[in-house]
Amino acid sequence: MENTKPKLMLLFTRGVSLQVWDSIGMLEREIELYRRLLPHLSRISFLTYGDDSELRYQPLLDGIKIIPNSRRLTPTRFSIVAPFLFRKEFRDADIVKTNQLDGAWTGVIAKLFFRKKLIVRCGYLRSFTYQKLFGDNWHTHWAFLLEKLSFKLADACIVSASSHSTYLSKVHKIPERKVLVVPNAIDTKIFCPLPTVEREKGLVCYVGRLAPEKNLDLLFDAAAGLPGIKLLIIGNGPLRAMLERKATDNKLDVEFHSRMPNHELPQFLNRACMYAQPSSYEGCPKTLLEAMSCGLPVIGTDVEGISDIICHRENGVLCDKSVQGIRDAILSMLGDDTMAEHMGKKARQYVTEYHSIDRIVQKELEIIRMLYGQQKSEIER
Repeated sequence: MENTKPKLMLLFTRGVSLQVWDSIGMLEREIELYRRLLPHLSRISFLTYGDDSELRYQPLLDGIKIIPNSRRLTPTRFSIVAPFLFRKEFRDADIVKTNQLDGAWTGVIAKLFFRKKLIVRCGYLRSFTYQKLFGDNWHTHWAFLLEKLSFKLADACIVSASSHSTYLSKVHKIPERKVLVVPNAIDTKIFCPLPTVEREKGLVCYVGRLAPEKNLDLLFDAAAGLPGIKLLIIGNGPLRAMLERKATDNKLDVEFHSRMPNHELPQFLNRACMYAQPSSYEGCPKTLLEAMSCGLPVIGTDVEGISDIICHRENGVLCDKSVQGIRDAILSMLGDDTMAEHMGKKARQYVTEYHSIDRIVQKELEIIRMLYGQQKSEIER
């Protein structure tokens, strides 16, 4: 009997492995989508940049096949030669999907040489981000060219926010029919309000990288001098030492934690009375969505990626990217418990409705089945 279920190969981001996901606390979060997709597909395989030690994760994957970098090639070399080293596996796959843009050329090679349907996914647009970080230099130009080539040759382009879809259509001239918005998935059964955990009045939480674009210095300055305010900061990054000094110099009450496994976060999020995301820009920030899923009222700067999620004074508060803007938002939350409670409930409702993992699994399946149907029609012709 002919198998009517498609076979999917996921290409990890260049240099990334299951071990990397594990070390930064993302393993369970990242593989859960594919574990849920597997019963609906004939097979799923992961092409990872880790060596044979990756195979120790096999019991966690419920039958998903691991294809490791057994020869321990450099990430760039492996990304180029993998389709030829594993030509049997690539030929056997129906659809190849990239996890991010970095290394997407592996999928492009598979499409050109083996005529595979290609899904190019990006959680954030590198050319847009690099323009913010580096200005108009070679980093930005390289990212732009990589995006343009990958998206042009893809059969479907998955982005995490509607603003990214608009960017692809306007800047890269990608047909709208090829661009599909699939938001980040949140396991709302793990990230949920925990009645047994008591909210701490005045505790403001942030989870993520401690990097310049996150504007945590503004959050620290906004909290300075506010009575009863304590910051809960979870994450690692280049600004950790600077922020610790800033907390000491300004006599701020700050509780620092390194990044942690995803399943531990809900306990910490549920301690907070609000969550703050003061970034300069975002894609579709999972940590913000996870906080909302826990029923926290949230504060976010009024920038792309955050304003796509927060509806002002409905499921959160949008503020200026300034010390005074963030301070006013914190004070407004503290000054109106009824409003804060309402926004926390609406935040949870929003994530459940638009970002629950069950909903995202269905969106992914629709795309995979659409491309599989196209491939079968092309073969029959």
